Amino acid sequence: MRYLFDNCMLDTARRELRRDNGLVAVEPQVFDLLEFLIRTRDRVVSRDDLLAAVWRGRIVSEATLSSRVNAARSAIGDSGADQRLIRTLPRKGVRFVGAVQEIGAAASDAPASGIAAPTAEARLPSLAVLPFVNLSGDPEQDYFADGMAMEIITALTRSSGLFVIARNSSWLLMGSGVMGHITRPEL
Repeated sequence: MRYLFDNCMLDTARRELRRDNGLVAVEPQVFDLLEFLIRTRDRVVSRDDLLAAVWRGRIVSEATLSSRVNAARSAIGDSGADQRLIRTLPRKGVRFVGAVQEIGAAASDAPASGIAAPTAEARLPSLAVLPFVNLSGDPEQDYFADGMAMEIITALTRSSGLFVIARNSSWLLMGSGVMGHITRPEL
């Protein structure tokens, strides 16, 4: 799904945010927060809603929550003072208030109007980080295995010389036959 708003495009399939035809680097949690706010733009979302959707129920500090909301605002060209797109309602929650146009998955291969398709990134060396296998037998360790792969992805995205495939896209490659003989690395 692609969401067009203001001068931005959020592509959930590619996990990309574009602003003014340029790719904006955002942390995975910031991307997830922005996507959740846009999907639930018809209502105010509470702190508990954000924790359940973005942090999957894990407890995080108010400072962490505030910093991710501020990072999302910054990524889309908004600010805490203006609140043109993301509005904070004291003691109630947060709401995405910008006008959004949705473009379905069928049209996601074609460039959206006014948004250039990626060109420079396509010429960079591409890298996909595959998920680790939890061999401990303890399902609680699945979060650790996934977290390790996410940390590697996040660190690699800081390199301007690499095009790092988004987690959702690279993890879908597992078991699809596209990867050939490659198996999941063991943790």
